[in-house]
Amino acid sequence: MSTATDAALLTVRPDSIPAELRVRPQWVLWRLEERGGKPTKVPYNPGTGRRTSTTDLMTWGLFEEALEELERYDGIGFVFCSGDPYVGVDLDGCVDPETGEIAPWATQIIDGLDSYTELSPSGTGVHIIARGKFSANGRRGPVEMYSRERFFTVTGHVLGESR
Repeated sequence: MSTATDAALLTVRPDSIPAELRVRPQWVLWRLEERGGKPTKVPYNPGTGRRTSTTDLMTWGLFEEALEELERYDGIGFVFCSGDPYVGVDLDGCVDPETGEIAPWATQIIDGLDSYTELSPSGTGVHIIARGKFSANGRRGPVEMYSRERFFTVTGHVLGESR
């Protein structure tokens, strides 16, 4: 479905996504679209098909709604919001696309957090959803961390013994 790139994206494995996340009404769909000359993941409301906001909970939907519409989009995503018991850690470019080997710096973070960990849609990054809090919202770079006003793409391609 991707329009902004020809790269293959991992398909969603819904049954591998933790039930405690699936029951929350914080789901969106997303498409890769070109913005400013580069591909960007743009969130959409699963009920209306309109672009959504990561700051407006009235524009998110249920997990089941997102799955029903998935074939028209590139993937699904989980929105982090204030008051959630969850934080997201995004480790970009840490998985070797040919061998699947994870970089030592990323393995150290994954092991330290000991939480739900999966491959990103490209298969070259890792997303971790952990229970916890941190005061700042967002860090950019090879390690990004979010606790509100952001969505993570979710694939269900679980790494190791993730919870």
